[in-house]
Amino acid sequence: MADLSIDVNGIRFPNPFVLASGPPGTNGTVIKRSFGLGWGGIICKTMSLDSSKVINVVPRYGRVKSREHGEVIGFQNIELISDMDFDTWLVELADCKAAYPDRPLFASIMEEYRKEAWQEITERCQATGIDGFELNFSCPHGLPERKMGAAMGQAPEIVEEVTGWVKEVSKVPVWAKMTPNITDPAIPAAAAVRGGADGISAINTILSISGINLDTLRPMPTVEGYSEPGGYSCQAVRPIALRHVMHIGRSCPGVAVSGMGGVECAEDAVQFILLGARTVQVCTGAMLHGYEIIEQLCEGLSAFMDDKGFKTVDEFCGKSLQYFTTHADLVARQAAARTAKKEAGRASHDTMWKGDIAKETEELTGK
Repeated sequence: MADLSIDVNGIRFPNPFVLASGPPGTNGTVIKRSFGLGWGGIICKTMSLDSSKVINVVPRYGRVKSREHGEVIGFQNIELISDMDFDTWLVELADCKAAYPDRPLFASIMEEYRKEAWQEITERCQATGIDGFELNFSCPHGLPERKMGAAMGQAPEIVEEVTGWVKEVSKVPVWAKMTPNITDPAIPAAAAVRGGADGISAINTILSISGINLDTLRPMPTVEGYSEPGGYSCQAVRPIALRHVMHIGRSCPGVAVSGMGGVECAEDAVQFILLGARTVQVCTGAMLHGYEIIEQLCEGLSAFMDDKGFKTVDEFCGKSLQYFTTHADLVARQAAARTAKKEAGRASHDTMWKGDIAKETEELTGK
């Protein structure tokens, strides 16, 4: 029988599946219910000291569906961080830890660019008994005018500085959550590590427009006839998330990585673990399929491990990182393989395109 538990930064997770910061962890009631269903850990919805500045709108979600079956493949949100009063959050965090003392509970925090604010929210949150922090350097919309979220996470020097502020007063592990709305994810990740981060979470949502209503000519989701770009999630973003986790895993060896982005089944999660993620976070998947998805995730992971002969998650965490290289190396490897097989010529060159582009594309597609 596979052992799904894993130790991360000295914290024991009964399984690697963590509810990501967002609507699934929006208050103490749902957090306790989720722990009761078997989630390995929970990161509560991002909070700040002054929730009066947080005003959400309705509707705030947009869906992108496949043309053939109508399945939701992309999900956009323009939702802000928690609008619950901070003092109420402190009571609910303490209550959740009292009810489930052995389950990892992280506080996701976000503040303006002020040392005293970041250190105050850190000290007051950790007094509730939480197990760790996730620093939200990555919310892509709604708060850039306050230099919060991704506006902060896109500036590596600020990421390093703010992480250092939190680490000065934190007595529990600190993870920094990265934005994908940047060219090289390794740069802010390395900055967070220099600031003292114990772990890196990746990725948050990708700035997007889910679509235009062709009847009204208005963008979606439409609020009083208008909208704004929002954060894109769901299975469509998984390939991008995998690339970020791989890049961070290779560039920050030894640093705990928590991967997320489009996880809806165990097979999705396994790919993140193979690329070095020690925990896998789920948000949109739980929103679309319910908190009960945790049972399928655990069953699927256990089945995979039994099939491959892995006894623990550690045995295959990061196992696929070794298979990434450069294009020049791919060319050299293929040339060597062809020489060994006494094959002539190159695999493909521009003259192979004759006009049947769909068929020719299929011939160049990996199986």
